[in-house]
Amino acid sequence: MAANQILTPRDAFDMLWAGNQRFVTGVPQHPNQDAARRSELVPSQSPFAVLFGCSDSRLAAEIIFDRGLGDLFVVRTAGHVQGPEVLGSIEYGVSVLGTPLVVVLGHDACGAVAAARAAVEDGTTAGGYVRDVIERVTPSVLSARAAGLTEDADFIAEQVRHTVDLLLERSRVLSDAVEAGRLAVVGLSYRLADGTARLVTARGLEVAADATVA
Repeated sequence: MAANQILTPRDAFDMLWAGNQRFVTGVPQHPNQDAARRSELVPSQSPFAVLFGCSDSRLAAEIIFDRGLGDLFVVRTAGHVQGPEVLGSIEYGVSVLGTPLVVVLGHDACGAVAAARAAVEDGTTAGGYVRDVIERVTPSVLSARAAGLTEDADFIAEQVRHTVDLLLERSRVLSDAVEAGRLAVVGLSYRLADGTARLVTARGLEVAADATVA
Protein backbone atom coordinates (compact mmCIF):
# COMPACT_ATOMS: atom_id res chain seq x y z
CA MET A 1 0.00 0.00 0.00
CA ALA A 2 1.35 3.44 -0.95
CA ALA A 3 2.39 5.66 1.95
CA ASN A 4 -0.27 8.27 1.27
CA GLN A 5 -3.04 5.61 1.34
CA ILE A 6 -2.45 4.90 5.03
CA LEU A 7 -2.40 8.57 5.99
CA THR A 8 -5.53 10.29 7.26
CA PRO A 9 -6.29 13.89 6.29
CA ARG A 10 -5.16 14.88 9.81
CA ASP A 11 -1.87 12.99 9.41
CA ALA A 12 -1.16 14.77 6.13
CA PHE A 13 -2.06 18.17 7.54
CA ASP A 14 0.17 17.66 10.58
CA MET A 15 3.10 16.66 8.35
CA LEU A 16 2.69 19.79 6.27
CA TRP A 17 2.28 21.96 9.36
CA ALA A 18 5.41 20.53 10.99
CA GLY A 19 7.42 21.20 7.84
CA ASN A 20 6.43 24.84 7.83
CA GLN A 21 7.37 25.12 11.49
CA ARG A 22 10.85 23.84 10.68
CA PHE A 23 11.15 26.34 7.82
CA VAL A 24 10.01 29.25 9.99
CA THR A 25 12.40 28.43 12.84
CA GLY A 26 15.36 27.92 10.51
CA VAL A 27 15.90 24.21 11.18
CA PRO A 28 14.75 22.50 7.96
CA GLN A 29 15.45 18.80 7.55
CA HIS A 30 15.26 18.78 3.72
CA PRO A 31 13.63 15.33 3.69
CA ASN A 32 13.40 13.18 0.57
CA GLN A 33 15.86 15.25 -1.42
CA ASP A 34 18.65 12.73 -2.00
CA ALA A 35 19.60 10.26 -4.73
CA ALA A 36 17.98 7.36 -2.89
CA ARG A 37 14.62 9.14 -2.88
CA ARG A 38 15.01 9.99 -6.55
CA SER A 39 15.55 6.34 -7.41
CA GLU A 40 12.71 5.19 -5.17
CA LEU A 41 10.23 7.34 -7.06
CA VAL A 42 11.05 6.14 -10.57
CA PRO A 43 8.30 3.47 -10.69
CA SER A 44 5.51 5.54 -9.10
CA GLN A 45 4.56 8.47 -6.90
CA SER A 46 2.39 8.73 -3.79
CA PRO A 47 2.33 12.37 -2.62
CA PHE A 48 0.59 12.98 0.69
CA ALA A 49 -0.96 16.32 -0.33
CA VAL A 50 -2.12 18.27 -3.34
CA LEU A 51 -1.01 21.86 -3.04
CA PHE A 52 -2.87 24.38 -5.19
CA GLY A 53 -1.13 27.69 -4.79
CA CYS A 54 -0.39 31.03 -6.36
CA SER A 55 2.37 31.07 -8.98
CA ASP A 56 4.28 33.78 -7.09
CA SER A 57 8.01 32.98 -7.14
CA ARG A 58 8.22 33.50 -3.37
CA LEU A 59 5.81 30.62 -2.73
CA ALA A 60 7.90 27.55 -3.54
CA ALA A 61 5.87 24.81 -1.84
CA GLU A 62 8.57 22.22 -1.15
CA ILE A 63 10.77 24.89 0.44
CA ILE A 64 8.28 26.65 2.69
CA PHE A 65 6.85 23.33 3.90
CA ASP A 66 10.26 21.62 4.10
CA ARG A 67 9.38 18.65 1.93
CA GLY A 68 11.07 16.84 -0.94
CA LEU A 69 10.62 14.75 -4.05
CA GLY A 70 7.34 12.91 -4.29
CA ASP A 71 5.76 14.56 -1.24
CA LEU A 72 3.54 17.21 -2.84
CA PHE A 73 1.48 17.21 -6.02
CA VAL A 74 1.72 20.91 -6.90
CA VAL A 75 -0.63 22.93 -9.09
CA ARG A 76 -0.04 26.68 -9.38
CA THR A 77 -1.71 29.58 -11.16
CA ALA A 78 -1.62 33.34 -10.62
CA GLY A 79 -4.00 34.13 -7.78
CA HIS A 80 -4.77 30.39 -7.54
CA VAL A 81 -7.56 30.88 -10.08
CA GLN A 82 -9.03 27.68 -11.46
CA GLY A 83 -10.23 26.29 -14.75
CA PRO A 84 -10.87 22.76 -16.08
CA GLU A 85 -7.17 21.91 -16.26
CA VAL A 86 -6.67 22.87 -12.63
CA LEU A 87 -9.72 20.93 -11.45
CA GLY A 88 -8.63 17.90 -13.46
CA SER A 89 -5.13 18.04 -12.02
CA ILE A 90 -6.40 18.27 -8.44
CA GLU A 91 -8.90 15.47 -9.01
CA TYR A 92 -6.07 13.35 -10.42
CA GLY A 93 -4.09 13.86 -7.23
CA VAL A 94 -7.05 12.77 -5.12
CA SER A 95 -8.73 10.04 -7.19
CA VAL A 96 -5.69 8.45 -8.87
CA LEU A 97 -2.82 9.16 -6.48
CA GLY A 98 -4.97 8.89 -3.37
CA THR A 99 -3.84 12.03 -1.58
CA PRO A 100 -5.87 12.70 1.60
CA LEU A 101 -5.31 16.46 1.68
CA VAL A 102 -5.80 19.39 -0.70
CA VAL A 103 -4.30 22.73 0.33
CA VAL A 104 -5.16 26.07 -1.25
CA LEU A 105 -2.27 28.43 -0.58
CA GLY A 106 -2.61 32.20 -0.87
CA HIS A 107 -0.24 34.88 0.37
CA ASP A 108 0.03 38.54 1.27
CA ALA A 109 1.07 41.09 -1.36
CA CYS A 110 -0.57 38.96 -4.05
CA GLY A 111 -0.32 40.71 -7.40
CA ALA A 112 -3.47 39.10 -8.77
CA VAL A 113 -5.57 40.26 -5.82
CA ALA A 114 -4.03 43.74 -5.98
CA ALA A 115 -4.81 43.96 -9.69
CA ALA A 116 -8.41 42.88 -9.10
CA ARG A 117 -8.80 45.51 -6.38
CA ALA A 118 -7.42 48.17 -8.74
CA ALA A 119 -9.85 47.07 -11.44
CA VAL A 120 -12.79 47.36 -9.05
CA GLU A 121 -11.72 50.58 -7.34
CA ASP A 122 -10.09 52.52 -10.17
CA GLY A 123 -11.19 50.80 -13.34
CA THR A 124 -7.57 49.85 -14.03
CA THR A 125 -7.26 46.64 -16.00
CA ALA A 126 -4.80 44.63 -18.07
CA GLY A 127 -4.73 43.13 -21.51
CA GLY A 128 -4.39 39.61 -22.82
CA TYR A 129 -5.11 36.66 -20.58
CA VAL A 130 -3.96 38.58 -17.51
CA ARG A 131 -7.35 40.23 -17.71
CA ASP A 132 -8.98 36.81 -17.39
CA VAL A 133 -7.05 36.17 -14.18
CA ILE A 134 -8.18 39.50 -12.78
CA GLU A 135 -11.80 38.78 -13.65
CA ARG A 136 -11.66 35.45 -11.82
CA VAL A 137 -10.37 37.12 -8.66
CA THR A 138 -12.88 39.98 -8.82
CA PRO A 139 -15.77 38.12 -7.08
CA SER A 140 -13.61 37.76 -3.97
CA VAL A 141 -12.76 41.45 -4.01
CA LEU A 142 -16.41 42.40 -4.37
CA SER A 143 -17.39 40.07 -1.53
CA ALA A 144 -14.73 41.50 0.79
CA ARG A 145 -15.76 45.07 -0.03
CA ALA A 146 -19.42 44.25 0.55
CA ALA A 147 -18.48 42.96 4.00
CA GLY A 148 -16.73 46.26 4.76
CA LEU A 149 -13.25 44.74 4.79
CA THR A 150 -10.32 46.98 3.97
CA GLU A 151 -7.09 45.20 4.94
CA ASP A 152 -4.91 43.35 2.43
CA ALA A 153 -5.04 40.23 4.60
CA ASP A 154 -8.83 40.25 4.47
CA PHE A 155 -8.90 40.30 0.67
CA ILE A 156 -6.32 37.51 0.51
CA ALA A 157 -8.31 35.40 2.95
CA GLU A 158 -11.50 35.96 0.97
CA GLN A 159 -9.84 34.76 -2.22
CA VAL A 160 -8.58 31.65 -0.42
CA ARG A 161 -12.06 30.90 0.96
CA HIS A 162 -13.62 31.54 -2.44
CA THR A 163 -11.17 29.11 -4.07
CA VAL A 164 -11.89 26.35 -1.55
CA ASP A 165 -15.64 26.84 -1.98
CA LEU A 166 -15.38 26.72 -5.77
CA LEU A 167 -13.31 23.53 -5.71
CA LEU A 168 -15.95 21.74 -3.69
CA GLU A 169 -18.87 23.22 -5.62
CA ARG A 170 -17.45 22.31 -9.02
CA SER A 171 -15.87 18.93 -8.29
CA ARG A 172 -18.06 16.02 -7.22
CA VAL A 173 -14.87 13.95 -6.84
CA LEU A 174 -13.58 16.30 -4.15
CA SER A 175 -16.87 16.94 -2.37
CA ASP A 176 -17.71 13.23 -2.21
CA ALA A 177 -14.26 12.42 -0.82
CA VAL A 178 -14.66 15.08 1.89
CA GLU A 179 -18.11 13.79 2.78
CA ALA A 180 -16.74 10.25 3.03
CA GLY A 181 -13.96 11.37 5.36
CA ARG A 182 -11.19 10.42 2.94
CA LEU A 183 -10.15 13.99 2.15
CA ALA A 184 -9.75 17.39 3.76
CA VAL A 185 -9.56 20.65 1.82
CA VAL A 186 -7.94 23.51 3.69
CA GLY A 187 -7.07 27.09 2.82
CA LEU A 188 -3.91 28.73 4.11
CA SER A 189 -2.54 32.26 3.85
CA TYR A 190 1.24 32.59 3.80
CA ARG A 191 3.10 35.60 5.19
CA LEU A 192 6.12 36.54 3.12
CA ALA A 193 8.01 38.36 5.87
CA ASP A 194 8.20 35.59 8.45
CA GLY A 195 7.26 32.47 6.48
CA THR A 196 4.30 31.50 8.63
CA ALA A 197 1.04 30.09 7.37
CA ARG A 198 -2.35 30.98 8.85
CA LEU A 199 -5.38 28.79 8.55
CA VAL A 200 -8.22 30.51 6.67
CA THR A 201 -10.72 27.69 6.23
CA ALA A 202 -10.92 23.92 6.60
CA ARG A 203 -13.40 21.43 5.18
CA GLY A 204 -13.29 17.89 6.47
CA LEU A 205 -10.78 18.71 9.20
CA GLU A 206 -11.25 20.11 12.68
CA VAL A 207 -8.63 22.81 13.24
CA ALA A 208 -8.63 25.89 15.49
CA ALA A 209 -9.94 28.85 13.49
CA ASP A 210 -7.00 31.03 14.48
CA ALA A 211 -4.33 28.40 13.90
CA THR A 212 -0.91 29.60 12.87
CA VAL A 213 2.34 27.76 12.54
CA ALA A 214 4.35 30.10 14.72
